[in-house]
Amino acid sequence: MTTTHVPGSRTAIITGGGRGIGRATALALGEDGWNVVVAGRTQSGLDETVAELTGEGLAVATDVSDASQVDELFRQAVATFGRVDLLFNNAGIAAPAVPVDELSVEVWEQVIAINVTGSYLCARAAFAQMRDQSPQGGRIINNGSISADRPRPMSAPYTVSKHAITGLTKSLSLDGRTHGICVGQVDIGNVTSDMTEAMVAGILQADGSTRSEPTMDMGNVASSIVHIANLDPDANILTMTVMANGMPFVGRG
Repeated sequence: MTTTHVPGSRTAIITGGGRGIGRATALALGEDGWNVVVAGRTQSGLDETVAELTGEGLAVATDVSDASQVDELFRQAVATFGRVDLLFNNAGIAAPAVPVDELSVEVWEQVIAINVTGSYLCARAAFAQMRDQSPQGGRIINNGSISADRPRPMSAPYTVSKHAITGLTKSLSLDGRTHGICVGQVDIGNVTSDMTEAMVAGILQADGSTRSEPTMDMGNVASSIVHIANLDPDANILTMTVMANGMPFVGRG
């Protein structure tokens, strides 16, 4: 782990950075010349991401649902690199696909704590840093989902959490204008990962059938994040959908 501040360089914080989309995005930003701070609950996964980075990196074990840990994440990022130019609010979890009356309240609360409260706490910390640093401003990209628009069967906790992310994105986009803070959202559909293996094998559809769904390489998401991150400060992509071509989204249900 390197802790050398590089004057004038850009710094990104990525939550959920120890695997999957978070790791792919961290590596893509590193190749683009960014300092990258990865956060997540498992230190070993974060360390593996940093070891693969091109350029400067920092791994900070963080439970995003804990305000004190989020504050410490940003404190370490600023102490190491001097500022925060980008937050990719990527950390999130799903719930078992069961009828809503069979889902425990504890699972519901865990999904909301990570997906909604965690995103809020990280955005809150990013706002505070971006508003006060010089030069002022930065960019927040929230990880939404296809489910922020259309739910899957038996997905109430996850769907509710991602609808909340859309509200957070729009509200913070408005609030950030006077501080030079751009806020947008990327809605992602069917990225190839261990979480989407079931989609290839066959997953429940809204009409009650079970069908295989196409997936896409997560590099498509990472390159989209890099594109948004490199926009001029006076430009914003409020919402972007990056999805596997042919997946049942436009006609879902």
